[in-house]
Amino acid sequence: MQHFIARSIQTPVPLAMAAAAALLALVAAGCGSNSSEPTVSAAPNILFFVIDDVGVDQMKLYGYGGATPPRTPVIDAIAAQGVKFTNTWAMPECSPSRAMYFNGRYPIRTNITSAILSTDLANSQMSPYESTTPKLLKTVGYQNGLFGKSHFSGSPLGPNNNPYGNTEVSQLGWDKFVGWFDGGPRAIDTTAGGIAPPGTYQCGYVPTSAADTANGADAGACYTVDGGCSEVSVSATTPVPGRTCMERGGILVPRTSCAATRPATVDFSKENAYYAGTLVRNDPDGTATVLSPQDSAGKGRGYRTIIEADAAVGWINSRPAGTPWMATVALSSAHSPYQPPPVSALPANTKPFDGLSCDKDNVARELMNQMIESVDQAIGRVLVQTGVATRNADGSFHYDPARSNTVVVITGDNGSYLFTVKAPFDPLHAKAYANQTGVWVPLVVAGPMVVSPGRDVDAMLNVADLYALFGEIAGMNVRNAVPASRAVDASPVMPYLTNPKQAPIRSVNFTHLGDNLRPVTAIQGACVLSIGPKQICTTLFPQQKLCQSEGGQWYGPGSTLPGVPQPGFSSCCQVNDFLVNSNPPLPMTDTLPQIQQAVRNNDYKLLRIVGERYDTPTQSCKVAEERFEFYRIDQAVPVPLIDRPDGPLGNNLGTTNLNAEQQANYTKLLAELKTINDSVVACPGDGNLDGVVNAQDLIDLEKWAKTTAGKSTWFDFNFDGLTDAADRAIVTANLGKTCPKPR
Repeated sequence: MQHFIARSIQTPVPLAMAAAAALLALVAAGCGSNSSEPTVSAAPNILFFVIDDVGVDQMKLYGYGGATPPRTPVIDAIAAQGVKFTNTWAMPECSPSRAMYFNGRYPIRTNITSAILSTDLANSQMSPYESTTPKLLKTVGYQNGLFGKSHFSGSPLGPNNNPYGNTEVSQLGWDKFVGWFDGGPRAIDTTAGGIAPPGTYQCGYVPTSAADTANGADAGACYTVDGGCSEVSVSATTPVPGRTCMERGGILVPRTSCAATRPATVDFSKENAYYAGTLVRNDPDGTATVLSPQDSAGKGRGYRTIIEADAAVGWINSRPAGTPWMATVALSSAHSPYQPPPVSALPANTKPFDGLSCDKDNVARELMNQMIESVDQAIGRVLVQTGVATRNADGSFHYDPARSNTVVVITGDNGSYLFTVKAPFDPLHAKAYANQTGVWVPLVVAGPMVVSPGRDVDAMLNVADLYALFGEIAGMNVRNAVPASRAVDASPVMPYLTNPKQAPIRSVNFTHLGDNLRPVTAIQGACVLSIGPKQICTTLFPQQKLCQSEGGQWYGPGSTLPGVPQPGFSSCCQVNDFLVNSNPPLPMTDTLPQIQQAVRNNDYKLLRIVGERYDTPTQSCKVAEERFEFYRIDQAVPVPLIDRPDGPLGNNLGTTNLNAEQQANYTKLLAELKTINDSVVACPGDGNLDGVVNAQDLIDLEKWAKTTAGKSTWFDFNFDGLTDAADRAIVTANLGKTCPKPR
């Protein structure tokens, strides 16, 4: 394994510079002399799109998508002119993947092992000492912008342990950020802006009277946050006035005319999923601006995907000529909650969603399709409005990689979520699981350096490899740019783009999900989620509101469920004990494991699962039990061999009674997994990741302790949520030590 890691980070210099060479050839050919064409510089620009909670199961491009796949003509056109990677793994949840895009390091090294919540310690958030992609690219002249969802740190918008405050993105190296710190849009506002009791409007807007005879309306006064008001009614261009008003950033008061004074019930402070949220901006001078939904400028109101695309276009088009840039457009869709996009954001001739309930399983796939289609359209709009692509005379999308010096990268951050999963994939082991449905994501790369475009590459890639790719595009080997004290898990990608015969570089792939670090004083509560006929218990959600916003039942502190004693249950094992001993007994829930790891080669996959289990005979909790699942897998189209542990389609080979081939692969994968885990060795006192414990750690500890008033920082070595004398003592006790391995 050590040999594999060493080989995986060697980027051939000629290949790394291939992009610049190809683009210089374009300049020599006169491509930049035509005033109608973009100016071409030697260093390629990078346009990186992240789609939220979209696995390959959704994509007709990959041969899947179910009976009614979403239409993605833009992504399809880019793939036709680039390379489609058909065997890419992400992490099972968003934050670990998003951190890995920009630091190239497995979650076991960074403690960013699951979706980051506000209660997670700074130790489980992106460290300022990481060599992030924007920091590296800045050394070779790039400007860097991030637009949309960040989520590689905790939200500073509520009780939190984020030392950055609202400047987190700029402190990690980006020059410009416009977007959202939360992991996903907040819940749909079923009051539609305060004008009705909670639960009245399940999609966040007032439907027509034909759709809802009790609460719908065909006309009303549309109030906007800037103090304006306009009257809207049903027409050919406004089929649903309430929805039209919401799309404009307004709140509809049904069956009324505009009044000189806005009705007291209208509440612009309420967040409404994709249409009203708290937008954050980081500017090049290091300042941060927070724009709430009630900000009079209306910047936090409107459809998120449109806001994100507009921000990216504005920044890209304002870059100085000849200065290379990287723009990350981290689109919020198609994360839950599922809410219909504006008709204007969808492909032509799309039938608008006309349902009343956006919270029902049976409409989730319809809404998911429309949200993915709106993402595809947004990607096209960014490319066209920045000159990277054009529109044909009939309005269809046209992409020619030779037209600009821009590399386009599109991927997903984890598999699809729950009931949005398309057959024949497994909704019971999707997002939040290390199974194939939870980690297998699309990846498309296109640019002027691609040789023989339109190819599929079935070699294994990991989202960590994008870190290497971004460096390769800029002409650098990230392994040489990152201090030797830090391990890098990224393998090269450029060889696949420039050499159609490139042999696979990775011999194994890896994914990981675990519990992020929280202070010992953090509230721990159990939440039970329903996934079709199955119930899953998790302690991932630290708050009742967050559990319930995901449709869960809260068994933790403050639970109002019948019979649950206070202060509630802090573990899923306690929940199962309660259910088993209820009168009459109730069915037990499954439990989301505390740790999931998977490693695979070309044909087989090994899952390591660690978690608690309720033992019915002894009525006791079995904590931190370890078990393994072993599968044969492939990426067959249209029916892949998906790893399912149980049920009629269960195909777990187990760990005993294996044939010779299976046993050899099982033994090898077990050894690979051990090597990866053993590569991480704790180094108490080294908070700045330089590989030694010295006086600089004491200086940095004092700086961060002062910045946070002694709260959570990367120098909280005893994980108590404080940076204080106890942590100082740990540094002092280890002064002069060198970390035994790269961290």
